[in-house]
Amino acid sequence: MIKAPAHPSRSAIVIGGGPAGLMAAEVLAQAGVRVDLYDAMPSVGRKFLLAGVGGMNITHSEAKAAFLSRYGERQEAIARLLADFDADALCQWIHGLGIDTFVGTSGRVFPTDMKAAPLLRAWLKRLRELGVQVHTRHRWLGWSADGALRLATPGGEISVRADATLLALGGGSWARLGSDGAWTAQLQGRGIEVAPLQPSNCGFEVTGWSALLREKFAGAPLKNVSLRLDDEPPRLGEFVLTESGVEGSLVYALSAAIRQRINQQGRATVHLDLLPQSPLAKVQAALSKPRGSHSMAKHLHRQVGIDGVKAALLRELAPKDCFDEPARLAAALKALPLALVRPRPLDEAISSAGGVPFEALDARLMCTQLPGLFCAGEMLDWEAPTGGYLLTACFASGRAAGLGMLDWLQHPERRMG
Repeated sequence: MIKAPAHPSRSAIVIGGGPAGLMAAEVLAQAGVRVDLYDAMPSVGRKFLLAGVGGMNITHSEAKAAFLSRYGERQEAIARLLADFDADALCQWIHGLGIDTFVGTSGRVFPTDMKAAPLLRAWLKRLRELGVQVHTRHRWLGWSADGALRLATPGGEISVRADATLLALGGGSWARLGSDGAWTAQLQGRGIEVAPLQPSNCGFEVTGWSALLREKFAGAPLKNVSLRLDDEPPRLGEFVLTESGVEGSLVYALSAAIRQRINQQGRATVHLDLLPQSPLAKVQAALSKPRGSHSMAKHLHRQVGIDGVKAALLRELAPKDCFDEPARLAAALKALPLALVRPRPLDEAISSAGGVPFEALDARLMCTQLPGLFCAGEMLDWEAPTGGYLLTACFASGRAAGLGMLDWLQHPERRMG
């Protein structure tokens, strides 16, 4: 462990105590910079801890090219961040905190105890040893007329200054954990472009389920299915029916493309394959068998294993007359059209798209409009599906911003670079 000098000559302020802010604080403090970190909540890492409730999925072990593809239109910008701190480097960093990791059957990487709290405790201990001063219940309000940073505290408003400042304020989801997106107006007021915040890794609504489907099957999972949007390859997985539509990992994986299609056309139609392991011809042959005195529900169950929520959704979405024609019924089972009309509200989303575009920042993640101000984490304009990709890029962007701040502080001759 690199210990900070007793009398650092430079100072930095980090606003936001999530993974990006904490990582930047570590980079700065290890280099001898005096760091004050401010967070609006009573403790730091609130959203990080929530992400670990169901098992702390820290990153993913898949190959680099596949990993980068998860960042969609922003994969080139994220690749620059991950060049120095990729999934392997993140795992090594976690091991340095005394936390072991393992790779699950899905390729996702977890701490051995599956929990976020021990990791965060070990990290905060390291930061305290480095001299980082953490100030909770300090909410950033913007700038005063003379350029100082304004902070609301339990004792009243204060103003602070430093040689460099990092904003790592999160996106616009989970406002109760501190990511309320209120910073967008402050940055726009200073001439910094901000792309509108939109829900990502979110559920979507339909025009309206029938009362029967809502009452009997809201909350029911659809497992071993696939979803496809347009001519894209289908994705296998599972999702859940809700009272207003659909949500879950399979839907989240397509959320960026679905949201973009809704923005463009007012709705997005995905095609649901209820039997992805069975070829169309095999399904049609099974359904063409005589059903005798058996009901259609019994026939579907006996021949292709369709019952419960899958049978209910088939009845909900397929044309009624297709049940009399095995070929059409088989086609419906393999490509059931599901029209989605809007995403669920931003505050319900796991993460958000939009934010400060990379085009508004230099290579150090410094705002070109406000020299000395850096941005990192989810408040940047990128998105990724769940599976460890979100956290990996947040960690990497925090590290990149911390290194950028060091360059700004240590090399005045390059400040216009």
